[in-house]
Amino acid sequence: MAHRLTLLTLLTLSGSLVALSSPHETYSASLVRARLNAGESNPSVLVNISKLPKTVEVNITAAVTSLSMQPGITTEAFAYNGQVPGPTLDVREGDHVIVHFRNDLPEPTTVHWHGIHLPFESDGSPFRPIKPGETHDYAFTVRPGTAGTYWYHPHPDHRTGFAIGKGLFGAIVVHAADDPLPAMEEKLLILSDNRFLHDGTIDFPDPASHHGGIDEENGREGPVLFVNGHVMPTLTIRSGEVQRWRVVNASAGRLFRLALPGHTFLQVGSDGGLFEKPVELKDILLTTGERVELLVRGTDAPGTKSVLQNLPYDRYAPQTRPADWQTTRDLLTLQTTSEPAATPIAIPAVLRKIIPLDTAKSTAVRTVVFGQGMINGKLMDMARVDVSTKVGATEIWEIENIVGMDHPFHLHGFQFQVLDRDGVPEPYRAWKDMLNIPKHSTARIIVRYDDYPGKWMFHCHILDHEDHGMMGVLEVK
Repeated sequence: MAHRLTLLTLLTLSGSLVALSSPHETYSASLVRARLNAGESNPSVLVNISKLPKTVEVNITAAVTSLSMQPGITTEAFAYNGQVPGPTLDVREGDHVIVHFRNDLPEPTTVHWHGIHLPFESDGSPFRPIKPGETHDYAFTVRPGTAGTYWYHPHPDHRTGFAIGKGLFGAIVVHAADDPLPAMEEKLLILSDNRFLHDGTIDFPDPASHHGGIDEENGREGPVLFVNGHVMPTLTIRSGEVQRWRVVNASAGRLFRLALPGHTFLQVGSDGGLFEKPVELKDILLTTGERVELLVRGTDAPGTKSVLQNLPYDRYAPQTRPADWQTTRDLLTLQTTSEPAATPIAIPAVLRKIIPLDTAKSTAVRTVVFGQGMINGKLMDMARVDVSTKVGATEIWEIENIVGMDHPFHLHGFQFQVLDRDGVPEPYRAWKDMLNIPKHSTARIIVRYDDYPGKWMFHCHILDHEDHGMMGVLEVK
């Protein structure tokens, strides 16, 4: 059996660097842009049609198409530019982004740029639907300091879960002007699941049926697990190589608890980009809509295969918990090639400074209660403002889950920092826009509304819950 080592045993702290095997080899990340190439595993990248500097201009069309999602079976899907997942929007901090969007679907839709800090007019919320046959230009500038992994998807009123389940989702990668991590192979992994009828039709049961009622309660899950639209794909890695995995959970209701047996992950980032310092983990929980950045090292002997797994996690209400929830599922194969061992690289021990938001400057404390399909005892009403505040305000939100299943919290427009969970201080700072609130638990976050007035959404990101009305309106004036 191949001898396997954890990342921690391979790391030696030395000054400002964490050395992987060799303490004297480092690279200047400012000289090399991180590679995010379509190919072995990554989805294709949107073509930039602009000739202007620091401008990314792309075309995206949402339309009905037929795809082979399972061997030998054709499925009618909704797709961005004919692909599931859609092509990746690959940009840099400071870029001005222009998206020419066309809706060729038979129903209204939007494009929500999940996690990106941008003007309300371009958020793609239910307030600004795009009718069938219409076009719309989304425009925004990628703010400095927001390098990270994001995603885009529809956000139509009461139809988000259906639209994403039909195939409408894609990734956004924002590169830093000066990335502290050395250049390395990057893998973009968009995780999703789905459920099909025997003829390949995507299964959406009648909401009034027993199966439909379970979906509404649980959040729709499917038995077929995908990575970048493929079932059990194979990735390759060289012995000694370190890869940067950008992972997106694009599922409607499934939480992924990722593990690579015999290995550990070095988590370097979350929703809003890099951490201050890397964190070593044996497994990592990824809630719906959440993203993580992981460093994975090829510690196996050439020719060895490892399997990325989805470990059991009980997010469910007892009465609708699936019978197979304790089953470990395989997601992909990691094949160590027979190529010569990779040249060692060094990983910084400090990635960036995240300035904490000052709780003493809080202008309000809000309470958000996740109940049975409602927030603060109310269903979503777009004619109602649930929270009103002003540009420049800093607020603490206490989010309490009073029911017996997990609810992932998502805030549009503004990233936040987690203060504590059930009174236990968050062990490290990060910028977030997603936060899982486990059953019967409470978390406190702090957020500052630096700019961009408008009406923003906050909601549970189990999409069936969101569509049912588990969403509120935050107005920033």
